[in-house]
Amino acid sequence: MYNILVVDDDKEIVGAIEIYLKKEGYNILKAYNGEEALDIVNNNEIHLIILDIMMPKKDGLETLEEIRKTKTIPVILLSAKSEDYDKIGGLNSGADDYITKPFNPLELIARANSVLRRYVSFGSLKKEENGNVYKTGGLVVDDDTKKVTVDGKEVKLTATEFNILKFLLANKGKVYSIPQIYENVWNEEGFGAENIIAVHIRHIREKIEINPKEPRYLKVIWGVGYKIEDEK
Repeated sequence: MYNILVVDDDKEIVGAIEIYLKKEGYNILKAYNGEEALDIVNNNEIHLIILDIMMPKKDGLETLEEIRKTKTIPVILLSAKSEDYDKIGGLNSGADDYITKPFNPLELIARANSVLRRYVSFGSLKKEENGNVYKTGGLVVDDDTKKVTVDGKEVKLTATEFNILKFLLANKGKVYSIPQIYENVWNEEGFGAENIIAVHIRHIREKIEINPKEPRYLKVIWGVGYKIEDEK
């Protein structure tokens, strides 16, 4: 059974989310501010965090930044704000996904299931019995160990970043549009995914490229999409 931590200062919202997700078979842990959330994360095995942005003591973004210093647990942010800069701010802080309040319970369940599928495939919860190693130049993605190395040096990616990179590297030389990347990694329709993919791509470049502004591996094809260069 997977443990989901729900963090929101509104106890009614926490209670409602708990009801929805318990019906899916998840075990729910609850916190009502960032400090409580960090204490739970540090003392329990957590597989997904649903985290509100606006909270007392320590807000969601501050809490997320603390979590990201040591852990790659997937995080879905909740916020009453729907502007793009708020979404991008959350993704820049290390979130895997973003849901705007008020939300449809079915959407929340679908997002939680999707994020957990990516986390499981990343290998944090299980080892793959069969896997592959994908390479181009000095970039290596090992799907057995879930490790990424550049010129022999390991780089740390989140589950979402790993799966985007693995998908592009497994299909190196091919150009994929933003909706195509989203649909292949998230396993759902990629409508309106531009900001989400752009932020994750930037994070990947910052980790695998010597000069992210002049990338060697992860290239943008303007007006079309992204690809990983095929280097022999």
